[in-house]
Amino acid sequence: MHESFGKGGFGTVYHGDLGDDQVAVKMLSHSSAQGYKEFKAKVELLSRVHHRHLVGLVGYCDDGDKLALIYEFMANGDLRENMETWLECIKLGNKNANSCRGSTRPPMVHRDVKTTNILLNERSQAKLADCGLSRSFPIDGESHVMTVVAGTPGYLDPEYYRTNWLSEKSDVYSFGVVLLEIVTNQPVIDKNREKPHITEWVGFKLTNGDIRSIVDPKLKEDYDANGAWKVVELALACVNPSSNRRPTMPHVVMELNECLSFELVRKQGSEDMFPKNSIEFSSSSASDFAPRAR
Repeated sequence: MHESFGKGGFGTVYHGDLGDDQVAVKMLSHSSAQGYKEFKAKVELLSRVHHRHLVGLVGYCDDGDKLALIYEFMANGDLRENMETWLECIKLGNKNANSCRGSTRPPMVHRDVKTTNILLNERSQAKLADCGLSRSFPIDGESHVMTVVAGTPGYLDPEYYRTNWLSEKSDVYSFGVVLLEIVTNQPVIDKNREKPHITEWVGFKLTNGDIRSIVDPKLKEDYDANGAWKVVELALACVNPSSNRRPTMPHVVMELNECLSFELVRKQGSEDMFPKNSIEFSSSSASDFAPRAR
């Protein structure tokens, strides 16, 4: 096994080799709050869930006090480390949306979608990691399940936090926060800002209708403003306090594809124009504070 390259609630993560394949090995720490029961539950869940947009479980070790989960190795790290250019951010946002589409059967909610749980392989393909908090929905088609609240502060669906009712739109909220993080390159929670939470801060900054006030200044305005507006409006729709008024993840993927088209056209120097008002959420699905001024 090679050197460690990360640490989480489960324990330390090591880079290792398994035959000719590289793997990531999560060793359960003795100081971890998660014990053998939680370890077995994770193994059982991850052994059942297989999806091309999820980081795959290769195997596990259950040898006395040595407990480890062995995952496929994601060579390019997490999304938080890879937000460099506007074009790449939009591409990553689109890949991440695909990662969160929830096309497993029965449907599953990840419950911990965040930039550090979205990993990139050597081809920059995005996959969701750490599915230990995932919950499946009943096969009978129920759209909500009652469950103990779990997730990461800042990314957590406020409706779920308030009611304990988990829905398929809970991950949509978390992904909206991820989109805002991509656009602004700002921390999700910063108590030194005018508005500590990123959703409130973006809404506050956009009251003047100036997209430049929130887009990562390191980009030096090297981006398509229409595309930036579209991503922000989409993100604000995703973080609507009411789950019923959020878009579905397939709709998010469709809109991000159009944002990518904006940026690709600009990069290619084309004169072609795309519709500026292509977000078609009804008043019941758009965010209460999604900006409309240009």
